[in-house]
Amino acid sequence: MDKMQSDCPYPGCFFCVMKEANPSKRRASVLKFFRELPSQDDDGQVLPISGLWNTAMAHPNDPEFINLGIFECMAALIWKGLKNRRWLAHDQNIYIPYYAAHIIGSYTMNMEEFAERAVRAGVIPPLVELLRGRLTWVEQRVAVRALGHLATYPSTFPAVAEHGEVLELAIQLASSSLEIVYSHFYQFVDRRLGYHCDLLTRGMGGVEMESRKAEEWASQLQCWSLQLINCFAFKPEFLHDICKADFLAKLPGMWGGLVNENSPAGVGLLRTICQSKIGRGHVANISSTIDALCNIARSSDDWQYMAVDCLIWLVQDANTCHKVIDKVAPTLIDLADMSTLGDYKKLGDTIVTILQECMQQNSNSRGIIGTQTKEKIDELLRSKQSFKLEKNMPKEDLHIKQAAALVVKLEGNSLFSSGNIAGAAEKYSEALALCPMKSKKERVVLYSNRAQCYLLLQQPLAAISDATRALCLHNPVNRHAKSLWRRAQAYDMLGFAKESLLDAILFINECSQSNDPDLSLKQNKVPDYAERLVKKQMRAAWLFREAALKHGGVHCEGDASDAFGQEADDSEWETASESNAENDGRGEADDETEWKNDGHQEDFCEKS
Repeated sequence: MDKMQSDCPYPGCFFCVMKEANPSKRRASVLKFFRELPSQDDDGQVLPISGLWNTAMAHPNDPEFINLGIFECMAALIWKGLKNRRWLAHDQNIYIPYYAAHIIGSYTMNMEEFAERAVRAGVIPPLVELLRGRLTWVEQRVAVRALGHLATYPSTFPAVAEHGEVLELAIQLASSSLEIVYSHFYQFVDRRLGYHCDLLTRGMGGVEMESRKAEEWASQLQCWSLQLINCFAFKPEFLHDICKADFLAKLPGMWGGLVNENSPAGVGLLRTICQSKIGRGHVANISSTIDALCNIARSSDDWQYMAVDCLIWLVQDANTCHKVIDKVAPTLIDLADMSTLGDYKKLGDTIVTILQECMQQNSNSRGIIGTQTKEKIDELLRSKQSFKLEKNMPKEDLHIKQAAALVVKLEGNSLFSSGNIAGAAEKYSEALALCPMKSKKERVVLYSNRAQCYLLLQQPLAAISDATRALCLHNPVNRHAKSLWRRAQAYDMLGFAKESLLDAILFINECSQSNDPDLSLKQNKVPDYAERLVKKQMRAAWLFREAALKHGGVHCEGDASDAFGQEADDSEWETASESNAENDGRGEADDETEWKNDGHQEDFCEKS
């Protein structure tokens, strides 16, 4: 041991300690290292801390350092950085509070026992100070991550909640995190702090990599703040503080962006809130939030099922049903042919049962359901009754209905090709009325064709409804490429960039796997019409867009270089270098029609 220390320029070096072959001596040396490190002012302290950071990330469930006092050491180092700015500015000590908070978060993310040890070690007060913004947003990010882990466990949540400002700070951070990162880092390249750049890129990239990672970290800062709030949302006593009208209105827009697809973000918190009667009462009063939940429920969002949960719980609650039923029922009706979603094994049957109960309540009360909504529910119930009757219908009669529906559909196709879009829509409606309920493939085509008509008739809401119904009927669910494209265009017409973007991306994914010659991507090239829409919506749904508009970072609507602060990146997809007639989907008119959102009417050839 003495020989190793004499060869090392740093007495008591952590890396030398870890080389000790005798386990007993090594533990004693590590214990001494953790106790003495916070009181030392030697250069090079960041090196062992970064080594511990790597160890915590790689082995978060290893109890060795927990038992030797790592939490006490990290808490003391954070306090030292907060109280001694001269020390913080010396050498590379500016990195230490970040690493210390990250180490605490890594060791507490899986093991409740470790979290309990961390609380006893006094980590919460210094983490709260970082959460306040005593240093920078980079330290706030790891502080909210660690506090979120501590708040997850029943045994340690009370210790977090004792600090009453934690919830308020988390709400403020969730609401302002994107603007903070944009204005404090992203906007001005020449003002970026060097240690921020180093932490973001690990020294492996330039300005472009810094910007990409800053967007990812900003999303994490917001999503981890929401996760911390979510821990409080399970407790009714905190819901009144969480359920402020302006915050609830913002939640659906906090989606994490494409850079953080693993977090349910705002809709996840809304789902937790809606599990409570108190929470449902607050959410039902925010009309824009209900509208947003309806849009998410009819989208390609990975968290679609969470929005559906919220809508179902709001309708099932007698205290909120009358407030939301006219908005929510049309969305649930569009989803009534969907089988499996999330934890639902028979979602359609659940929806029908819930709406039936609403109708019964409506007849027993003063009438909480609007006339149009009541008509739509009646139509749904009749269709389900028809489906039951068809089970006992002779096959010959079903074949007659199928044949009649096909004739009317072809009439609709003919009208569409001649430019009579309204007439074609009527024919598709007639065909749907004739088509047997069990003929799902045919009904997918009819709904999708009618959605195309509604697009051309500038009726995007009706197009979204029909495209959603086609996607619910399709097997697999939500994977009918043409309906995805039509719904993407409809959401674009309404200005809903995120929903349009997600549908367009899934459309491209489906085209890449399609055997349809009109849809398949030749040489892995994305059709130019899809590329244009994706680029447009990526600009409009850009995570920093609102902050950039506020701080003067976006000067011209639709200008990619202004929106992103750099040239738009095309690396995600290989793109067609020139317009290709087949890639654009041009073909003979037949069973399905397709129109690209560039001012031209196009036809898809799909014979059946």
